[in-house]
Amino acid sequence: MVGIVAAVLFFIAFLINAADITTNDVFSSVNVMLLGLTALALHVAGIGAGRPRRR
Repeated sequence: MVGIVAAVLFFIAFLINAADITTNDVFSSVNVMLLGLTALALHVAGIGAGRPRRR
């Protein structure tokens, strides 16, 4: 689930950068990309992967 959030944030950062959309400093493409990297790191660490299956 967190991996999907990271992909969406990367896509938004790409659109902001590719379209040269001027945004304020809080919502710049670099900040959105860093949020995506944070979500990706959480996904790789196993957080947000869903419920663990017990046997």
